[in-house]
Amino acid sequence: MKRQTIFSGIQPSGNIHLGNYLGAIKNWVELQNQHHSTFCVVDLHAITVPQDPTQLQKKTIEIAKIYLAAGINPQKSTLFIQSQVPQHTELMWLLNTITKTGELFKMTQFKDKSAKTQKENTSAGLLNYPILMAADILLYDTDLVPVGEDQLQHIEITRTLARRFNHRFGETFKVPRYYIKKEGKRIMSLNDPKSKMSKSDPSDYSRINLLDSPEKIREKIKKAVTDSGKEIKYSDQKPALKNLLNIFSLVTDTSVDKLEKKYQGRGYKEFKEDLAEAIITFLVPFQKNFHQLSDRKVKVILEEGRQKITPLAEEKIIAVKKKMGCWA
Repeated sequence: MKRQTIFSGIQPSGNIHLGNYLGAIKNWVELQNQHHSTFCVVDLHAITVPQDPTQLQKKTIEIAKIYLAAGINPQKSTLFIQSQVPQHTELMWLLNTITKTGELFKMTQFKDKSAKTQKENTSAGLLNYPILMAADILLYDTDLVPVGEDQLQHIEITRTLARRFNHRFGETFKVPRYYIKKEGKRIMSLNDPKSKMSKSDPSDYSRINLLDSPEKIREKIKKAVTDSGKEIKYSDQKPALKNLLNIFSLVTDTSVDKLEKKYQGRGYKEFKEDLAEAIITFLVPFQKNFHQLSDRKVKVILEEGRQKITPLAEEKIIAVKKKMGCWA
């Protein structure tokens, strides 16, 4: 049976945190054993909002290191930087011509981010973000896209554009499907269990960053919000504790039921102290791998990925341009 192709990526902005790891990267490591896997550092997506150029380049290499330290194997998966493969932006423009502006204005992410500024001052890049994401996915005949629930709307517009193009110009693109792993798909903020853990949250105490020191992890878990009462119970009525139990379960590979029984009759203080140590233990091998990787080695791997992926991107662009009547 032919192995399916998966594609995903992370923006090189903010601090990659435990939620990113448990909800996405850990899943990618497992998927690469059964699929043709392509993982991209999506720096073009990052510049839809202002970035410091020097910091952006530094963060791009950091994200690639995180992929590798977490277990993404360049012998099994292809890693590259989005901006180094110009066919991404070329396909984006071609898809722009078949995208309706109304579809873009309906995107929840655009509405949320543009609401923070006057709409007329919002960048066109932010509005067109879903088209670039569609180009990323469709360029490589992607079958499955591992995403979080907050990205489902973008996958739907990708599917719509693939079908629309195929209907108008002939069969060209695979219509991808999203892949969501039920377990660990939403890790919430340590400050606000109603909000997803986010690298863009202004409070560093809302998340556990993958490169946090043991001391910082202990401090953050100690300050993490809890619910009223003293009982260690997994319940929708205790969203803060539910979130902490989810994290504890995932970093120790222990069922929530077992954790509830273990901490029956014990207090929040002991529970949180043990949770902090479990997170530290979980991150030790990752952090060791990360610090052993040199920038030079990572750049070599990224260049090898670029060379491997570029012929596929070129072939698809030629096919698309010919179908549309453009010179290829």
